[in-house]
Amino acid sequence: MTDRKDHLDTRALLILVACCAFWGLQQILIKTTVAEVPPMWQATLRMVGATVLLLLWCAVRGVALFRRDGTLAAGLLAGLLFSGEFICIYLGLQLTTASRLTVFLYTSPFFVALLLPRMVPAERLRGVQWIGLALAFAAVVVAFSESLGHAQPGQLRGDALALLAGLLWGLTTLVIRSSRLATASAEKTLFYQLAVTAVVVPVASLVRGETWGLGYSAYAWSSIAAQTFIGAFASYLAWMWLLRHYPATRISPFTFLTPLFALLFGVLLLREPLTAQLVAALAGVSVGLVLLNRRG
Repeated sequence: MTDRKDHLDTRALLILVACCAFWGLQQILIKTTVAEVPPMWQATLRMVGATVLLLLWCAVRGVALFRRDGTLAAGLLAGLLFSGEFICIYLGLQLTTASRLTVFLYTSPFFVALLLPRMVPAERLRGVQWIGLALAFAAVVVAFSESLGHAQPGQLRGDALALLAGLLWGLTTLVIRSSRLATASAEKTLFYQLAVTAVVVPVASLVRGETWGLGYSAYAWSSIAAQTFIGAFASYLAWMWLLRHYPATRISPFTFLTPLFALLFGVLLLREPLTAQLVAALAGVSVGLVLLNRRG
């Protein structure tokens, strides 16, 4: 049986903060590399590399990935949702800023909170949680208003792709929590997602007519390596482990640290504008998420 805890201990908190810090930086890495490495080809290199790393990890640790356990259908669905999320992220970063994309991407916990009670009645929202949900989505509208006020070419499409990525991430979490994947190993749950994405994104790259190559700069390869080793392998494996051992409703609020880190990195490294609408959206979503996860 899975050893589940009803609260977040120090180890979980440290893992969450470390993951969120890198995920905030990750959007910067993708955006600064996409000018040199086409987005879907960049995602292909990342996901194929992470899949190989995970296979090696499982071989060394003796983790069974191909034993029949009734998780195949849910695993493939989770993998398709995961691949769709990353297609939206990589394409969206060509159209909007890294900090804006991250705000919309991390609406994922709100989709989980809205849809999960339909499968788990005990998770239904109470009055104060509905207020938090409404506040959070009102904040998203505020962030959209920045584009509506002085829309740049393609920015609204980039924001919409980011919001769709957040929905797909939320649906992936729902599939994992409501299926036999909930009791599968973290490695097997991640393997489904990485392996399916490693198959899907090269097809998307070919459909887009991207040029494949390997002759990139040292910075581009360093970025891809960090996205692969830390992002797609280590941090996502840690996230799968957290979902297996801790309550998702306690974990989800901490993911909002990621937009804060992304905002910080975007302003410091990319000199992206720090607008009043974006700050208000970050504050509103943060307060809404706190209210959304209140109990009692």
